[in-house]
Amino acid sequence: MNRIPPAPGQESVWDYPRPPRLEDSTQHIQIQFNDILLADTHRAKRVLETSHPPVYYIPPEDIQMAYLQLTPRSTFCEWKGRAGYYTLQVGDQRAENVAWFYPDPTPDFAPIQNYIAFYPSRMQACFVDGELVTAQPGDFYGGWITSNIVGPFKGSVGTWGW
Repeated sequence: MNRIPPAPGQESVWDYPRPPRLEDSTQHIQIQFNDILLADTHRAKRVLETSHPPVYYIPPEDIQMAYLQLTPRSTFCEWKGRAGYYTLQVGDQRAENVAWFYPDPTPDFAPIQNYIAFYPSRMQACFVDGELVTAQPGDFYGGWITSNIVGPFKGSVGTWGW
């Protein structure tokens, strides 16, 4: 693995902690799906974990929740607890299990209770402060890559087969 040294104003995912850290973000987060603005917030929280780009969790009040339906899918994170999932339906466009949340997170992650994270690869577009996001490689991870985040990223070819 060849760590990319961060330039001034950049963050390296290899400087992020393990176990992951939760922090408030005042960045402008926007998500578009099927030509609607699905989410728009300056009150997101982001999770930072070694080798992963940030994952943004958005308060439900800043999401058009009428487009989301709970699904039976559930997964478990050793750090955050049991996650539930949503399917997104806007007009004739549907994306299954495209967003997740923690209804009863572990104490360290209590501030993201019921906040919702989205897979950027499954959205029409996601933005951080107006910059179009690139999705973290792979279908398992939900990291958001912007020009101020450098890797290599877990899920990329050559990162120890992740």
